[in-house]
Order: sequence, then structure tokens, then C-alpha cells
Amino acid sequence: MFKLRYEMSVSQLLRTAIEKCPDSEVIVDEIRRMKYSELDKESTELAAGLTTLGIKKGDRVAVSLPNWHEFIVIKFALGKIGAILVPFNTRFKIGEVAYILQKSGAKAVFFPREFDDINHYGQYLELKESIPTLQHLIGVRFKDESVQNFEDLLELGKGVPFTEVEIDSKEDVSAILFTSGTTGKPKGAMLTHKNLVHTAVAGGEWMRCTPDDVFLMPTPVFHVMGLMFILRTVASEARMVLMEVFKPEKALALIEKEKVTIHPGVPTMFILELNHPNFKKYDLSSLRTGEMAAAPCPVEIIHRIRKEMGMNVLVGYGMTETSPTLTATGFDDDNITRAETVGRPLPGVEIKIVDENRNVVELNTIGELACRSFGLMKGYYKDPEKTAEAMDENGWYYSGDLATQDEKGYIRIVGRKKEMIIRGGYNIYPREVEEYFYTHPGVMEVAIVGLPDSVLGEVSCACIKPKPNAVLTEAEMKDFISERVADYKVPDRIVFVDSFPMTASGKIRKLDLKSQLQSEYQAK
Repeated sequence: MFKLRYEMSVSQLLRTAIEKCPDSEVIVDEIRRMKYSELDKESTELAAGLTTLGIKKGDRVAVSLPNWHEFIVIKFALGKIGAILVPFNTRFKIGEVAYILQKSGAKAVFFPREFDDINHYGQYLELKESIPTLQHLIGVRFKDESVQNFEDLLELGKGVPFTEVEIDSKEDVSAILFTSGTTGKPKGAMLTHKNLVHTAVAGGEWMRCTPDDVFLMPTPVFHVMGLMFILRTVASEARMVLMEVFKPEKALALIEKEKVTIHPGVPTMFILELNHPNFKKYDLSSLRTGEMAAAPCPVEIIHRIRKEMGMNVLVGYGMTETSPTLTATGFDDDNITRAETVGRPLPGVEIKIVDENRNVVELNTIGELACRSFGLMKGYYKDPEKTAEAMDENGWYYSGDLATQDEKGYIRIVGRKKEMIIRGGYNIYPREVEEYFYTHPGVMEVAIVGLPDSVLGEVSCACIKPKPNAVLTEAEMKDFISERVADYKVPDRIVFVDSFPMTASGKIRKLDLKSQLQSEYQAK
């Protein structure tokens, strides 16, 4: 049964759910409650409407929307046509948007009039004049004579005969997701229907999902984690509750109101919920489990989530290129295992840890994590050089993540190859030191980066965001960390910040942080 589902297209996955539970709710957002049968009907109408614009199999269609039900309708409509979804962040400014539209060759783009204080409407009108491949601007939740409209396309599709195209799930690309670019220009990872569906089904098995589950969706749907949980919900014949923008108290209220059972998210989300002054006002007893990913989580937070939120939260690891989940902790793993490792490979995933020559290293030795899996992308869109750098002829993908693997198969992520700091000839792995900082009761978030130095080559700088009402000093933090790590690992500088530059997936943009600090460091 499950093996057959692994081979399905995105559209076939939806059809399977519709056959079993057409009248069950699948989506709840701020303006709509939608049944499976309604999702099928509207995605078919939109697919038909898009064909009248000349959208066909293989065409790229860009979507920059918040967590609205329309995004999900669009995703399944494109699946029925065989067109390729190109989702991206609603916070992107005109230069970032232009890069993705030009690189992908998108034929159409769906967007809101305004969101995140950005005038998307004006932005796309300007871009259409300079990007010849961009033929159709489609507004969502607004109408204007200068652009086409989502609702009008639905209406148009009602009168158009439509037949779904045939999909080769192993070969046909379902989505091109541009990496978050924490270390450089975004690259477009091509994910096939099988990549996405197999990962969704396997992840549902791992989380023991059932049709009774209710997923909270606080992560952006344009990100691979959000996209995966859309498909995991449908694979489980369950219901998803979309959050337009994550706000901790709103999340707590939705958990109580909608009886949420599964809460995915990044550590920052859980930290903000736990520390909210009204946290104890809400009934969270419906929570069963969740998946935490994208950044390391202190053991203290794992403990509090399990104790105070009553959920058996799991930790997952992966990346855009792997659809994303590769490894995960289990329901029986202890808190320290969940905090210090990212679990073991899911069934069907191969992991190896290699040295700089791509030879396998011994157990418990730091090296680069490489993988082969059912979720692994076809490659980077129109970027054969970057594809060849990352993937070898045997199908192994080299992640750029530094990791170890122990005798039981557990993976511990040490950091990024490009983030490693070489101070006076000694290697410093930022994540290792960050983990120790997280054990301090006054530290909410921390990021360590390397800065150039004329004597040592590089020095390390720790940026710390204190918890509310915590009063920290540089001397105190240096004393604290010097008791826990070797002297060369103690940060040369410690600065305190109110916030960090973040990616949509909840990762700290260390490249931006480093650039900012470097300017300040050189100025001094």
C-alpha cells in the first residue's frame, strides 16, 4: 500500500485522499474552511483556467504568497497540468524577485497586492517590462485591470473541458525551490513528484499520522518545510490549519481552538510560545507530536516542550535539495539525544561521512555528510556546474554540512564547512560552542561567526540575544564558556543583539551577520 503511494504524483496523492474522505476538511485559514472535495474541484477549475493562458506541462509558474488556502489550490492545479511550481519568499525585494523569475523562466506569477509592507503589485508591473518570459501577472485577493485575477481564472475554468496530463513521477519535476542562500546566490533545486510524495508519505509513517490529526502550519508554505507539510497532511488524509504570519499567542490560540495534534516549526517558534506571558492560559492538551528542524535546539527547550506543551516533539534534519527530511529522532529517544543529534536515517536513506577527498571516515569522526535518498533532487535548474559540484556519478549528494555518525547510526551536525573558523591553525566548529552557550539560563539565541584577523587569520565572534529581563555581560559570558571549551574556542569578541537576520526557514543568515560585524570590526 505505502510502496504504491511512494510512486504517486502530487495529483494522484490528492485523488487518493478524495476517494476516502471527500467531505472531510483539509484546509483552514483566516477566511476559509475547505473540504477535500472543494480542493479537488477548485484546483481542477484553476488548472483549466490556466490552460486558457497557454500554461502547459513543463512551464514554470512562480508563486509568492503567504500561508493562504489559494497557495494550496495553485499547487494542486499545477500538478494536474504538469506545470512546475516556483515558490518564493513574500519578503523578497525587486532584485531578489527578478533573479528568480529570470533564472526560472517563469511564464506566470501569482502574488498579493501588498504583504510584509511590500507593494508587490507595483513590483511585478515593473518587472514584467524587463523579463520577456513573464507573460502573465495573476493577483490573489485583489482585482485590478492591469493584472489577471485568481477568482476570474477559477470562473473561467468552469466552462473549459479539462483532462489531467500524464505524469512520470520519477522524472517529471513538480517544483523548483530556490535555496535560502545563507552562503551565496540561491540555486533552484528541481524536485520531482516522487521526491516530494515519497518524502511526505515516509514522514507521515515516521510521525504515525492518521486522518484524525490536525497540523498547525506556522512555517511558510513557500519554503520546503511548509510545502512538505501540505503534502504530509494530504498523505495522512488529515487537516491543516494555516497561519498567515507566525505569532506565538495566535499559535497557542489556534492549537486550543482547532484541537491541533501536530505542531511543526523551528526552535525559535517554540521558544517564543513557551516564553509568552499568556502561555499558561491556553489548553494545549490536544498536542501529540511535532517536528523541529532548520536549527539546533537547546536540551532545556526540548524538555520544556515535552513537559509544558505535552507533546512528544521529534527532531528532523534535511535540506531543500532532499525534499527535505533525511534523518529524524524517534518517539523513544531521550531529550539529550534530541538536542545533540538529528536522529538516524529514515528507511531508504543512505548516509555517509567523508573527508575532503570524499573517502568515508571512521565513526565519531567529523567529516562532510553525504546522502542518497528517494527525496534527492534531480539537480540545480540550469546550473550543471553547481550540480556536478554537489552530486557525483553514483548519486551521492555532498551537503556541505559537517557531521559525525556514531555506532548506533545517530547523526550529530557540527556545522557548515563554510562556517568553520580556522583560528591560528585550530579548527573551531561554531555549532559546538553555540550548544554550550545555550546551556546558560540567560541566553535565548546565539550565533558564532569568523572575522578576518591579521595575526591569527580568523577570530571568532559570538552574537548573543539575551532572554527577556536577562542582564548579561561580555566578561560573564567569557567566564562561562571558558569553563566548558578549550581556550582557543572561547570567542574573541562577544556582542549582544536584539534580533538576527533570518531566512524564511528560521535559520540565522550568518553571511549577512558576518558582513555586518566585519564592517564594524574593521571600523574599530
